[in-house]
Amino acid sequence: MNKRSRLLIVVVVVLLCGYFLYPTIKWYGFVPQQTKELATGSNVQIKEYARGQASRDLRELKELVATDAKAALPSKYSFLKESAKANYKATKRSVPKSWTVEALFGGFYNEQAMFNAIEAYYRTSLLNTKALGNKALQLGLDLRGGMSILLEADSAAYEAKKGSSASASEISAAIRQDIEILEKRIDQFGVSEPVIRLQGSDQILIEIPGAADPERVNSFLRGKGSLVFKMVDTDLTAELDAYYKANPSEVYTDTGALKQPEFLPAGKIAAGYYVSDDYGIDELERFVVIEEEVGLDGTHLESATTGTDGITGRPVVNFHLDNLGGDIFYKLTSTNVGKTLAVVMDGKVKAMATINEGIRSSVQISGFNAQEANDLAIVLRTAALPIELIVSSQQAVGATLGEDAVSTGLKAIIIGFVLVILIMFGYYHVSGLVADLALLLNLFIMISVLSAFNFTVTLTSIAGLILTLGMAVDTNVIIFERIKEERRVGKSDIAAIKAGFDKAFWTVMDANITTIIAALVLSQLGSSSVKGFANTLAIGIVSSVFTALFVSHLVFDAAITDREGKKLHISWRKN
Repeated sequence: MNKRSRLLIVVVVVLLCGYFLYPTIKWYGFVPQQTKELATGSNVQIKEYARGQASRDLRELKELVATDAKAALPSKYSFLKESAKANYKATKRSVPKSWTVEALFGGFYNEQAMFNAIEAYYRTSLLNTKALGNKALQLGLDLRGGMSILLEADSAAYEAKKGSSASASEISAAIRQDIEILEKRIDQFGVSEPVIRLQGSDQILIEIPGAADPERVNSFLRGKGSLVFKMVDTDLTAELDAYYKANPSEVYTDTGALKQPEFLPAGKIAAGYYVSDDYGIDELERFVVIEEEVGLDGTHLESATTGTDGITGRPVVNFHLDNLGGDIFYKLTSTNVGKTLAVVMDGKVKAMATINEGIRSSVQISGFNAQEANDLAIVLRTAALPIELIVSSQQAVGATLGEDAVSTGLKAIIIGFVLVILIMFGYYHVSGLVADLALLLNLFIMISVLSAFNFTVTLTSIAGLILTLGMAVDTNVIIFERIKEERRVGKSDIAAIKAGFDKAFWTVMDANITTIIAALVLSQLGSSSVKGFANTLAIGIVSSVFTALFVSHLVFDAAITDREGKKLHISWRKN
């Protein structure tokens, strides 16, 4: 491979690493702390904040137009100009040349339209910031805190489902299965390095580091993977809707649960039909009457994947039923052609569809946004929990080490890096700076890969990072000593460099392959804290081999091109 091709590869790697590291740099370097706190809250909190800010801004604008309608529009409200311009053009009116408060109000149909535009601005800003935070490199529970959730086994519900009393050993076995399923769910949801352990005899403690979304965490921790199909009674649905509208006080019980009207016959129940709003929060849209009897239970599902509807472009969940489930579903759908089927997830009607023909094993459902569809597929793939869990407590956890540990870790990295630079330059002259350049690129690649794969950095990860930086220079030392040996036998610089890299190759690979095998074993079998160390070490080994054997080689080749007669500075000793 010629130098130009190798340079192109290095440039591509650097650009990719920069792309992956950009969210982390922007999140930690340019997003204000107050905005971070707002964006890492729940979607309900974001919704309340956006609506509160929209109300405040609208009041201020109304006060401004009442005081001086011809006053120039304050710059902080300039984000409303685009919406106002679009409305002016839609109504075929000329767009104002200068924006006053009065001109802004003229660009909206009514106050509600302006309120919606302001709310959309805050909503989009915070949700985009939230998405940025999810892409950034996360600090672990020991460095920045996170979520701590205590789940308690519902033994009564387990015995009711079992139909008999359960012994302590049976409940313990069911809880262990729950832990295995939760580990799979959390792993698939992309939450790295969680701590999941049995506490006492019937409780599970889960610690999730980083800025985890509380609503999303609840959706797969508390979710039972409950997906059922039930038939809809359209006639009673219309009657129920009329009844609730005429009797608004009879819609909910004192505890906020949906009240079941007395006119509903046995076997029929009222349920809410929910759709996701712009914040991804379930909003009650209307009420429907469904059969109490389950038409098909989600436990018959064998696989679940997400996809996109070819016609509407909306996210869908495709799943395949087992033989028994296929028979049940075919009987259900073939005997109810022309009727409405409801998809009920965790007690909420999420989608409804008219049955056109009998369906046997392959099922497709819609009515979800992309995130919901993905989350539902994950919960269903990991099956229902053997024993239901109740959230006993859920709280934010402060960092046990926090900023002091991060500061100390950064100081250790900087001091170690500076010492390596000085020692390498002091021993290998200018060539030592090549090793330092490779080391700097190695650190850049490591952090970029950690960010790209959304790993969570813990104190043990920092230890692995520091250890890798110390070990990374070994490869360069081996190569440099080989080059010096080749020069001592009288070879030219070009020949010495080529022979030095060739002969050092297998020595370097043997040493690093054995280390990476150990790191991979630790990452699979170690505890959560050990995994952080192992993952960082494995990434560091791969990046250090690349920078030493590829980047350093490229720099040396470029440095000696057309320089025959000039000596390569690989030592302070005179040749």
